Amino acid sequence: MYAPIQPVKVFERVAGQIEKRILDGELRSGDRLPTERDLAEQFHVSRTAVREAMKILAQKGLVDMRPGRGTIVINGAGAAMQNSIDLLMRMQLGEVGGSDNLVEVRRILEVEIAALAAARATEKDIAAMGKAIRMMDENMSDADAFIAADNTFHEALAQATQNALIFTLIHSIVNLLSAQRKHIFAVEGGPQRGQLHHKRILESVIRRDPEAARVAMGSHLLQVREDVSAARTQIDQ
Repeated sequence: MYAPIQPVKVFERVAGQIEKRILDGELRSGDRLPTERDLAEQFHVSRTAVREAMKILAQKGLVDMRPGRGTIVINGAGAAMQNSIDLLMRMQLGEVGGSDNLVEVRRILEVEIAALAAARATEKDIAAMGKAIRMMDENMSDADAFIAADNTFHEALAQATQNALIFTLIHSIVNLLSAQRKHIFAVEGGPQRGQLHHKRILESVIRRDPEAARVAMGSHLLQVREDVSAARTQIDQ
């Protein structure tokens, strides 16, 4: 009928108090926390408990422990999320084995992202997307530069939704997207096909046409799925 009561460790309570102050805005990015000794005295706990609490906060991307400089509050939650998702995918599915799942997630997210971007994009957002497309045009033979610009385009599209959570979600899988795009880049005609779709998506955003943006992104992700399959065939051969 009742769940067992789990004792809360001292260091978890220390971490919880500091985390709450960060989330409430009392501690901001760049603020330096008191020394380990001072925190131990303030909390009336051991320095070991403080040290373990800092490790928890660092893993969450809330603080950065810098030897010789102390512990600094940071805004690293997005990076921590990105690393966690990236590690999970690599452990459970593998870079190539998880590609179908990644495309599926992208279809759920990015089709509507494109539509929202078409409705909400600012001129600055449109300029960022246009610049990314030009960078891809100029780097058709340079995989790293092309992929970096490809990532920038899709992040600019997410930014154009004016929804910070959507941008964080897309940014959190950027490493996975980079790995997938590297495989696609090796498929003959892959970059060129991708560029045609990128330009159609941008045209839809410029026209402020959400439905056309949905269709353009859906077509793009269908092309991605086909190229992922071709890349897998190349790897298996």
